[in-house]
This record gives sequence, structure tokens and C-alpha cells, in this order.
Amino acid sequence: MSGATLVLGFRAADTDGPTPVPQALAFLPWLLVPGGAALTLAWLARWRTGMVWAVVVLAATAWYARPYGDATTGARGPVLAELSVLTSNVEFGDATDALIGAVARERPDVVFVQECDLLCADALAERVPAADYPYREVVRLDGSLGSALLSRFPLRPAPAVEGVMAMPGSVAAVAGKEVRLQLAHPLPPVPGRVGGWRTELGRIEDFAAGAKGGAVLLAGDFNASQDHAAFRAVLDAGALHDSARIAGRSRTHSWPADRRTPLRTQIDHVLVSDDFSVRSARFLDLGGTDHRALLVSLALHDG
Repeated sequence: MSGATLVLGFRAADTDGPTPVPQALAFLPWLLVPGGAALTLAWLARWRTGMVWAVVVLAATAWYARPYGDATTGARGPVLAELSVLTSNVEFGDATDALIGAVARERPDVVFVQECDLLCADALAERVPAADYPYREVVRLDGSLGSALLSRFPLRPAPAVEGVMAMPGSVAAVAGKEVRLQLAHPLPPVPGRVGGWRTELGRIEDFAAGAKGGAVLLAGDFNASQDHAAFRAVLDAGALHDSARIAGRSRTHSWPADRRTPLRTQIDHVLVSDDFSVRSARFLDLGGTDHRALLVSLALHDG
């Protein structure tokens, strides 16, 4: 139980710590398992100190497993437009066919695509009608490096967030209001690359802070959950809201989606500013990728 205590200590200190803490934090609610087992064993052994220790671990885990952030956005004023947003990591382009099918079925207004390789970029150009998505920002790179933004709304260029994997940005004109679109795809916190993960999430945090006060849609594979301090910093810096949390889906997993394991977490997010209210959030299973896509329904307000 000392390992669970260590992880909870870093969570209480609002820091992600060194390996293996960031990796363990992704599955923080599962600390209830060793806490429960320790309580049972301590009770059987009549070890009072152990029982108290286990109860503290269980209580702290339950406290930190609560949804992070406000239950609603601060949206006010009349609704200017209703729109839907889809984000999907297609895993080296392998889920491109499934994504194109989902786009045809769901007809989202804005699509954020991560790990869109060269074949994926070609397929989007050839098989997603330009009449449906006339405005696009595609970074043509191979493997996991490429990304794409598709939009029914007019786009103009905006600075990208620097990263190993492309994180393009644009400004969309939605019902006469400018909305800053930014794709997120920082490095994953694998052992040996946690420093790069922190650096790139820090750049996303800087973007969020700089865009604060305007209408913002920040979406993608963040490689971080609400239990990571670096992700919470992005939310707090930009006064942003996690759409899944607002829709009551804060603990619905998005990764891994391609294998049977109880250890799952939510690392794919659509973050919105107070200009938006959230109507719904759905996670979609797409064949060929280890990520579930996330589709959210939003309303843009003139507040």
C-alpha cells in the first residue's frame, strides 16, 4: 500500500512526479483496489494502524476521483449557433476508414484528427467531400506526426503549438463570432520521455492562458487525464471546461480501446471556453485504433 500512498501524495501536492507516478496517476481510481485489500488484511490481522492507513488511502482516492472542475460552463446570452465537434486519434492512420464512416454518419461541424499519416491525409482529401468540409488545415507528415482539422466554417490561419507531433490551429468564423480552434497532441508520458510530455503540455497551457477571454475549442489526444496536474493546469490557465465532465462522462474511458483490460482512462478531450454550453458527449468505438473518438454537441452563445 506504500505505492498507493506515494501516488496519492503526489496528487495531493498537485504535481505529477517522476516515473512511474505519471503513469500510475492515469489510473488513479484503481487505487481503491489495493486500499480495499489492505483494509481487509489489516482487519483480519487486527492491525489498527494498518486499518487507519487503509481507510485514509480509500478516502483520499475517493476524494480525488471526483470530477474535476465546474459542473457547468459560464455560458450566457442567446444561442448564436449549435455545432458538434469530433476528435479522433486514428493511430498511425489505421482507423482512417472508420473515421471517414463516422464523419459521414455523425456529420460533425468540426473534426480534429491526430496521427493522420500521409495515406490518411490523402484519404480525407479524396473521400470526405469538399462540399461538406470546404475548410481544412492539414499537416502532411507520416506516422503519428500528421494532424488535420476539417471544418464547415470558414477558417483562417493561426499559430500552431510547437510539438514533436503536429498541433495545428485555426480561427473559425461561426455565426459572425471568431472561435479559436487548437488541436492538442503532446508526447505520451512513457518512461524516458516524461520531460517532453511536461514541456509540450506546458506549451498547451501557455496557449490556453494566451487565448483566455476569447471563444476557444481545444481538442485532441492530450495523453493526460484529469488526474494529471499538467492537464488540470491547462484547464485552469484558460478557464476552460472539459466537455465530457460537463456531460457527466468524466470517468468514461477513451484509451486503451483495442484490448481487454480493466486499466483504462480518459485522455481524449474537447475543452471549451465559457462561450459554449455542452449539450452532450459520446465516445465512439472506431476499428483500427486504440483510442475511442469523442463527439460533443455544443451551443455557442453571444455572451
